[in-house]
Amino acid sequence: MKWKFLSRRLRYYAQYFPFTINFFIVAAALWMCYYLLRGSADKNIDAVNSYQPLILMMGKVALWFIILLTGFSILTAIACWLFYLFLKKKGSYQLEVSFNKDTGQKGLSFETILRKARRPFLGFIKGRLIYDDMRMTGKFLMASNKKNPGRLWREAVSGKSIVILPDIKEYSISGGYVFFEDMLQLFSLPVKQQIKGHFYQEPESMMLEEKEAQPRKTDDTEIRIDQLRRVEGDYFNYKDFEIGDDVRRIVWKLYAKNRELVVRTPEIFNPFASHIYFYASFHSQLNLLQREGAFAAEMLNYYKNYIWTIYEALSKKEFEVKFIPDQELQLPEAINGTALVKRYISNCQWQKERDLSRYFEPKFGSVVCISSMNTAGEVSQLLDQCSHETVVYFIRLSGCFKAFAPWTWFLRIFLKAPEDRLRKIKSRWLLSPLRIRTLKREKEIMALLEKSNVVSGIF
Repeated sequence: MKWKFLSRRLRYYAQYFPFTINFFIVAAALWMCYYLLRGSADKNIDAVNSYQPLILMMGKVALWFIILLTGFSILTAIACWLFYLFLKKKGSYQLEVSFNKDTGQKGLSFETILRKARRPFLGFIKGRLIYDDMRMTGKFLMASNKKNPGRLWREAVSGKSIVILPDIKEYSISGGYVFFEDMLQLFSLPVKQQIKGHFYQEPESMMLEEKEAQPRKTDDTEIRIDQLRRVEGDYFNYKDFEIGDDVRRIVWKLYAKNRELVVRTPEIFNPFASHIYFYASFHSQLNLLQREGAFAAEMLNYYKNYIWTIYEALSKKEFEVKFIPDQELQLPEAINGTALVKRYISNCQWQKERDLSRYFEPKFGSVVCISSMNTAGEVSQLLDQCSHETVVYFIRLSGCFKAFAPWTWFLRIFLKAPEDRLRKIKSRWLLSPLRIRTLKREKEIMALLEKSNVVSGIF
């Protein structure tokens, strides 16, 4: 962890180094050209029978033309950099960033504007955002011009970019940089920007085999259903068996464990329906170091995508869906509806304080999502409290690191492998002790779901 933080700091401060990798490549190329031309000029050449002097002269002219053109571009880059430093000091000009939502594209889309700046001759103006403790986005280009009607000079330079961030969560912007570069990008002259803000990576939709879910609790009488359905009464879920109780309501699973006769509470018929209460548990027994590790982070992203997919499918039904988070989150009050749920899901993290028994309310909950982070013991306790109408979705987190089939591995000998940001971590996952524990836990939970009377979906 310390090495990662140190490398992050070194990369952050390396931005102030004005020379780019292109500078060293071009310097090496110029030295080779100079060496070859000088070596050829020293040889005795038969000018009558050879075109080599003409070729050398043309090469020198082309080389000096490129040097002069590049040199002029470098000078204008320095001039534009100094001019923007003057503007920043005089008028507090800063990089303006606005994030775009619902673009239909993968990643985070945003637009940047830099007012009064001048672009170098044949050069570039680029930007970069700093977020979450010196993490940095890649450089993005600002190549468009914004003009005011009736004016010759452009008002600002702007650009639209998409950045792919590693995790589905909320990020905090702590600053940014603007870079002025020449035509060959030999130099990159930075200007620090004071930017503050928040943005978040949204979960994505996955393939889903949907299960039918119905409300368990009636909050109001605005929606009437055509067919009467059973709804739990206003009592506790279970009570001790008494003389006169229907023996068909005895919970034999609890009797097998505690040797106590317990019956389910009475149910009533209700012609009204209200909300579907949707629960998703982020409980995990992993310690803090493991919860913040690379494996847990990728499994969290995988789990969030499925939670959002399930909620999105339920929200298309006639009943309103209420998402109940298992952790306290501070979100802007102006957000509501589906956007609020998506923000909730994006901000949730693995937590150790609130397990399934203290989170899920069987009397209210219609749908509950569990993962491989939940233990078989707490899942068993949950299933004992659920009715046959409860829908339980089990997301197997090992699916995040699915290995490739042998035939695919064989093809990769001859074909280029597809881009996969999990490629490095997958090789470590195969030998990880967490993998063995996760697969064992998944088998135990699937066995419990098969024996239970709930409606289950396994992914």
